Amino acid sequence: MYCKYCGKKINENEEICSECSKNINNTVNNYEQKSKLIAGLLGIFLGSLGIHNFYLGYNNKAVAQLLITIIGSFITCGTAAVATAIWGFIEGILILTGNINTDANGIDLKD
Repeated sequence: MYCKYCGKKINENEEICSECSKNINNTVNNYEQKSKLIAGLLGIFLGSLGIHNFYLGYNNKAVAQLLITIIGSFITCGTAAVATAIWGFIEGILILTGNINTDANGIDLKD
């Protein structure tokens, strides 16, 4: 058996790949898959605030987007907010088209 993310050979009873730390079986106890539609729409409409990344569990990236939007907007008179809005919009489209298809835990997004 091989990890579908990195290709490393793994044991059948492993749930987490030791190479890439992704969840191999797409299951975590009492964990519900995130919705691709919700994540994509959050990215399109609230992407400059990083809400879609908070939803998917990418907290470091989400905090970076939020801080760039808030602090950067004061420094650049709003230009940073426009840049992060474009960044979030593009990520929202990538989520909806399936190019971004896992959350931070490596679990596939549900349709």
